[in-house]
Amino acid sequence: MLRGIRGATTVTADIREEIFERVAELLSAIVQENAIDIEDIGAVIFSTTPDLTAAFPAAGARKLGWTQVPLFGTQEIECPEAVPLCIRVLILWNTDTRQRDIKHVYLHDATSLRQDIKL
Repeated sequence: MLRGIRGATTVTADIREEIFERVAELLSAIVQENAIDIEDIGAVIFSTTPDLTAAFPAAGARKLGWTQVPLFGTQEIECPEAVPLCIRVLILWNTDTRQRDIKHVYLHDATSLRQDIKL
């Protein structure tokens, strides 16, 4: 069974190292909250708001050791209501976990995207 896990985080500025740090924090929290074995990840899709250009979030995942996981990045559309400096992720996970038991993770200012979810 293939399931999707969503998550997002924000940075305080368009700084390469901060992007990498926040991606590592987000991915680590998702893995921990869902007891994921990295071998079971089919692919990961990252998106960023247009104000983030200093680094690819996927490069942050590679720095975390996700060297065999297929990674893809894209840019969100410019939207006046968007949370600024935001990195979103969709992890495609091979698991028997029921959809209702998956824990999506939203950190920092991205918590406003899903106020119904608490980490």
